[in-house]
Amino acid sequence: QVQLVESGGGSVQAGGSLRLSCVASGRASSSAVYGWFRQAPGKEREFVALIRWHGGSPFYADSVKGRFTISRDNPKNTLYLQMNSLKPEDTAVYYCAIASQYERAERAYHTWGQGTQVTVAS
Repeated sequence: QVQLVESGGGSVQAGGSLRLSCVASGRASSSAVYGWFRQAPGKEREFVALIRWHGGSPFYADSVKGRFTISRDNPKNTLYLQMNSLKPEDTAVYYCAIASQYERAERAYHTWGQGTQVTVAS
C-alpha cells in the first residue's frame, strides 16, 4: 500500500513561486500515473496536472498551463509541482494522488495524500 505525503505549501504574494513535494512510500505499479489536484474553499476538487511515473508527457489543466510544471524524481520516489506566477485564484489545498490509468478524472485516483495549503495574497 503506497502512502503519499505532501509538503511545500505556504503563503506567497501574487506573482511568487512555490514548489510542492509529494513523497511516496511503498511501491506503486510501474504503470502508475501521479496527479495533482486542488480544492479551493467552497469549491469542488479540481484537476491540476498529471504525469506517468515512468515517463511520457505531462498533462495540465488550462488554468495552470505555462505556469505550473509537474515532475518526478524516481530514485527519491518524489513528485513535484513547481508553481510560478501564482495568482490569488490558485489559493487552495493541493493534493497528490495515484491512478492506474492516464486519466484526469478524480474518480480514477485511488490513493491520496493529506493535502498542503497554498495561499496567494493579492
